[in-house]
Amino acid sequence: MRTSKWVVMTYVIIVLIGVFAALPSALPPSVLDKMPSWFRHQVTLGLDLQGGSHLVLEVDANALKTDRLRSLLDDARGALRKDRIPVQSARVAGDAVVISIDDDAQRAKALDELKKLAAPVAGIGFGAGTADIDVTSTGKQIKMTLTEAGIRDRIDAAIQQSLEIVRQRVDQVGVAEPTIQRVGSDRILVQLPGLQDPTHLRQLLGSTAKMEFHMVANVQPGEPLPPGVTMLPDAKTDQKYPIEDRVALSGERLTDARAGFDQRTQEPIVSFRFDSVGARQFAEITQANVGRPFAIVLDGKVLSAPVIREPITGGSGQISGSFTVEDTTVLSALLRAGALPAPLTVIEERTVGPDLGGDVIRMGLYTGIAGFVLVVLFMTALYGSWGMIANFGLLLHLILTIGCLAIIGATLTLPGIAGIILGIGFGVDANILINERIREESKKGMSAFAALDHGFKRAFSTIVDANVTSLIVTALLFMFGSGPIRGFAITMIIGTCLSMFTAVAIVKVLMTEVVRRRKMKTITIEPLIRFFPDKTSISFMNARFLGIGTSIVLSLISIGLFIKPGLNYGIDFKGGIQVEISTSQPADLAALRGTLGNLELGEVALQRIGGDNDVLIRVQRQDGGEEAQTAAVTKVKEAVSQLDPGVKFDRVDVVGPKVSGELAHSGVMAVVLSALAMLIYIWWRFEWNFALGAIATLILDTTKAVGFFALLGLDFNLTAIAALLTIIGYSVNDKVVVYDRMRENLRLYKKMPLRQVIDMSINQVFARCVYTSVAILLSMLPMAIWGGAAVENFAVPMVFGVFVATTSSIFIAAPILLLLGDWWSRHHPQRVEESKTVAAK
Repeated sequence: MRTSKWVVMTYVIIVLIGVFAALPSALPPSVLDKMPSWFRHQVTLGLDLQGGSHLVLEVDANALKTDRLRSLLDDARGALRKDRIPVQSARVAGDAVVISIDDDAQRAKALDELKKLAAPVAGIGFGAGTADIDVTSTGKQIKMTLTEAGIRDRIDAAIQQSLEIVRQRVDQVGVAEPTIQRVGSDRILVQLPGLQDPTHLRQLLGSTAKMEFHMVANVQPGEPLPPGVTMLPDAKTDQKYPIEDRVALSGERLTDARAGFDQRTQEPIVSFRFDSVGARQFAEITQANVGRPFAIVLDGKVLSAPVIREPITGGSGQISGSFTVEDTTVLSALLRAGALPAPLTVIEERTVGPDLGGDVIRMGLYTGIAGFVLVVLFMTALYGSWGMIANFGLLLHLILTIGCLAIIGATLTLPGIAGIILGIGFGVDANILINERIREESKKGMSAFAALDHGFKRAFSTIVDANVTSLIVTALLFMFGSGPIRGFAITMIIGTCLSMFTAVAIVKVLMTEVVRRRKMKTITIEPLIRFFPDKTSISFMNARFLGIGTSIVLSLISIGLFIKPGLNYGIDFKGGIQVEISTSQPADLAALRGTLGNLELGEVALQRIGGDNDVLIRVQRQDGGEEAQTAAVTKVKEAVSQLDPGVKFDRVDVVGPKVSGELAHSGVMAVVLSALAMLIYIWWRFEWNFALGAIATLILDTTKAVGFFALLGLDFNLTAIAALLTIIGYSVNDKVVVYDRMRENLRLYKKMPLRQVIDMSINQVFARCVYTSVAILLSMLPMAIWGGAAVENFAVPMVFGVFVATTSSIFIAAPILLLLGDWWSRHHPQRVEESKTVAAK
């Protein structure tokens, strides 16, 4: 039990670093402002805690392909025209440009010329790069096809360019400390703290802002359009213009754009200026086309089509056309930032008001403190003064968790707070295991140091096994989760690792030091309040058929509830719009329902949450993709604002069909993979019968948890998946403790009947299972009661799940193990002794 001074010094340094890192997060802003800048490294609050907007944008890959094919068609025509190669036809067909040439010699010559248009794409690894197009000849046709490597390269380049343009556009809005980063291969995440209405920003980010100048063709109404002319709509009216496809002047030549007013009419306008090359080209165009209309086109819509009255040689001009002041502000910002290489579609939007964020912080703080105090009181009641050492370890665990979050720059979200609170409950598990083991060894007559030594050694493997199962679940949750759910996974991973450090390392050093300084001969760990007798001899296996039968019936009922009425899927999984509002007076649901029903948005559901002024509005997923979703949420907000001008929008969530499908797939994959991973781990650490027993019980526990969601009608969303996976993790965690004691007893009592070994093992860990479950329930209970709608679909199922997991470990997992053992004995009597020996290893 001696610990090296160097090891102790390492522990002290780690603790001091953690405390120092956590300290800025505990200081008030008035004190923190007086500190040096390097010290102000606080935990970053997520948008659900401080308020703001969260947008996920996706690059339109189809638009990129279309633009590339059009430019490839123009380049091919130009190259063949330059070499005077006659072409029968040249067109875009699917993902290729098809050129027909009858003459064989000319076709061979054209093939060589067209291959020169292919651009190299950097290869991966040490191989040579490939081309972005594949040029082949079949019959009288030459086909130029876009390659997968070329498409990926263009998407990657578009994302990189779009990141910079989005960053410039956000700067135009003036949002402090925005987060703009790439997510996946074709998406951009934009988080804007403090921004409550992202309507204009959505317009700013979603617009390509590709401005071009075209000549208006001289086509009379009713006449067929000549080749090279397309009808384009007006940006404000239903009028359409015959526009020449050829770009007279590209908007890339713009150097500046400013919102202003026409000095004669006082109408809002946008003034623009070209660079030197653009100014010269603009002058040449206006000189050659006096008297003709000249169209200014933005993203395929005509902003204005003025008639050129005289040559414009100053390199500047203006755009007018029934604009509002806000229109000109947005348009000028778009033109200054430059055009996106492809349209960006808002596929996910989440907005949280500052008042709601402040309430959530207070709720998380109060429920967290309440949960921690309950756990401290419980540990003190269980182990007296030795429980205070465990409580110090828990406090250190909490401080180090906050310090680690600050060091790695993690973002603390509402589920993250739940993860910290739950981590406190899980941290108790290791301390209860250690104290119960030391108590057992002391009652065998061991000396103080011997009891400490044996207690920590025998508890260590169980703690490792239990924590590894939790890490498997949280790691998968981090891999397949997104946003706040990843925040929960990070806090749980940190908390799980720190619980081993504080319980196994710090608490061990403290307990050893107490024994040494007090020169204790023996250790007596007695409870202040005795909840269970020291020794129980309950025949749990007598009720094995009743336990398994009851569990199967409840699981079948849960499956029935899953089928009908089914789960109340949140917008994370089915898409749609969810808006939380606070009205200026008690909400009139009938008036709200009538107003929103007239918008023709499909099914609209209203639900009171919290007080009389708080209402949750749900709108079904709109047909027409992500753009229809965005338009629908604007309609809802405008309609509610007209009905109650003083309304506050506490939270707005918009999830498109693509994102909802991906989230649903990720949630299912996380649950399935976590079960498989734990099956493999338990099989490796124990034996096949242990693994099968754990998975069979896990299936029964999971079905009951799903049935619980269906019975109460709780939202089944990403937070619910986090709760479900945590329940799975704790369920296996609890069973590992029971299995570990069984494995130990199988080594000690090789001749004892399996039924007797199982009963004895459960009696030995019965108090530990109950104590750990009570500690986790106490940590989560305040959040389940006072947490509100924001966390009810996490905290409430967790309370139910802990109860189910504890009872199933005793009354289901162990009986299944006994049934499997009996089955093996009947069918392989000659290998009974061998199987016992293998199980004991």
